[in-house]
Amino acid sequence: MTPVSARRRWWALFALFFGLLVVGLDVTILNVALPTLAVDLDASTADLQWIVDSFLVALAALLLPAGLLGDRLGRRKVLLAGLAIFAAACALASFADSVGMLIAARALMGVGAAVVMPVSMAVVPSMFSGAERTRAIAFLTAGMAIGLPLGPLLGGWLLEHYEWNSVFLINVPLLVLGFIAIAVLLPESTDRSAPRLQPLATLAAVLGLGAFVYGIIEAPVEGWTSAPTLVGGIGGLLLIAAFAVSQLRSGAPMVDLGLFRDRAFLWGSIVATAASMLMMGALFLVPQYLQIVEGHSAFGTGLRLLPMIGGLMVGGLASERVAERFGHRAAIVCGLGLTAAGCLIALLTDPGSSYGLAATWLAVLGAGFGMSLVPATDAVLAALPPERAAVGSALMQTMRQTGGAVGVAVLGSIASSVYRAELDLPPLPADAERAAEDSVAGAAAVAEALGAPGIAEAANGAFTDAMFAVFLVCAVLAGAVKVAAGLKFPKRVAPSADEGQSQHEPSRAA
Repeated sequence: MTPVSARRRWWALFALFFGLLVVGLDVTILNVALPTLAVDLDASTADLQWIVDSFLVALAALLLPAGLLGDRLGRRKVLLAGLAIFAAACALASFADSVGMLIAARALMGVGAAVVMPVSMAVVPSMFSGAERTRAIAFLTAGMAIGLPLGPLLGGWLLEHYEWNSVFLINVPLLVLGFIAIAVLLPESTDRSAPRLQPLATLAAVLGLGAFVYGIIEAPVEGWTSAPTLVGGIGGLLLIAAFAVSQLRSGAPMVDLGLFRDRAFLWGSIVATAASMLMMGALFLVPQYLQIVEGHSAFGTGLRLLPMIGGLMVGGLASERVAERFGHRAAIVCGLGLTAAGCLIALLTDPGSSYGLAATWLAVLGAGFGMSLVPATDAVLAALPPERAAVGSALMQTMRQTGGAVGVAVLGSIASSVYRAELDLPPLPADAERAAEDSVAGAAAVAEALGAPGIAEAANGAFTDAMFAVFLVCAVLAGAVKVAAGLKFPKRVAPSADEGQSQHEPSRAA
C-alpha cells in the first residue's frame, strides 16, 4: 500500500462520496419517472417492473463477486472500471428509444453500481485507521443514504423542466469528475488473502435471481400457473439453491453462509430484507398513485413523498434510543408494528381521498421502515467479530437489495393482476384497450386522446383496488415478521469486541 498524505486521502474520500451519491440517487430517482415512461415508451406495468428490477437484480447478484474482484485485482482499477461502466450505461439510457434498450442500460448500471458500492468501502482501511476510519465509513455511507431520499425530488424537478432522459444524463458529468479524481488521488490496494472469484457460482446467482424475478413479473400477463411463470420461478429457485450448496461445500466460499448460524445475524438480515422488500414495493406504486390518480406533477409527486422520507429519518433516530433502553428486539418489533399500521391506514385510500390521508400513512410507513431497518442493521454488524464484519455487511447488503428486487416483482405483479381483473372498460379499439390494460398511465393517456374521462375513472378505481390488495399483503407480511422477530430475535445484541463497535457505529451515523 502506498502512503497517502492527509489532504490527498480526504479529497479521494470526497470523490468516492460522489460515486456513492450517484448510486443512491439511481435506486430511487426513476420512480417518479415511471408514469412518463409508461406513456413515452409505451411501457406496460411489467416493463416498468423490469426497468426498476433490472438494476436491482444486477446489483444484488454482483455485489459480493465485484468486491472480491477488487480485492484480488486491485481496488482502484476495478473501481475505475465500475465508474466507467456506470457512466456508459447512464449515457446509453439517456438515448434509449425503446423499453428493451432502457432495461439493458439499467442492468448495465446495476453492474457498475455493484462494483462502486463494495469497492468504495473496501478502500477506506487502506487510507484511514482508528477513529478516522469510522468517520470516513460514516461519510461514505451517508453519501448513499442521502441519495435515496434526494432521488424522487431531483427526478421530479428534472422531469418538470426537461425530458425523462435527463434523470440519467445528469449522472454522467458527476461520474466523469469522480473517475478523474479517483484516478489521480486514490492509491492502489489489494487483499491477496480474499477468497477467489467463482465464475460458475456467480453465474448461477445472476441467472437464478433473474429467472425468479422474470417468473414473478410475467405472471400477470402469462398467468400464474403458465409455463413461463413456473419455469422461470422454479428454475430460478433451483439455481439459487445450487449457488447456496456450492458455497456450503466450498473450502473458500465467496459467501460465508455460516454467519446465519448467529441468531442476531439471521433475524437481523430477515428483518432488513423484509423492510427493503416492502419499501421498494411501496416506492414502485405510490408515485404512480400520486401522479396519475391524484393528478400531481412529477416534482409535486417528489415533494409529496417527503412524509415517508421524514418518517424514515425520525424512525431511524428514535430506534437508537429505544434500542439502548429496551433492546434491539423492542425497537424492531415497534418498527414492524408501525409498518403494519401504515399499511392498514393505506387501505382507506380511494380515488377521491385527500392527500392528508396519504401523507399520514406515508409518514407512518417511513417511521416503521426507519425503526426496523436501522436497529436490524446495527444488530447484525454488532454481532459480527471484527475479522468478519466486512463479509457480513456485504452479505446483508446483498440480501437487502435482493429483497428490494423481489418486492418490486411480487408486489408489482399483485398490483398488475388486481388492476387487470378490476378494470371495467367500455368497448375500445384493440390498441387503446391494450394500452389501458397495460398500466394506469396508459389508461390516462387513452382517456385524454379519446376525450373519455370515464376510462380514467375506471382505471383510477382499479388501481386503488390494486393498491388495497398490495397494502393488505404488506400488512400481513409486516405482522408475520413482527411476531417472528418478537419470538426469535435476541433482546439485546452486544458488540463482539471494541473494534466491532467501531465497525458498526457508522450505521447509526448514516
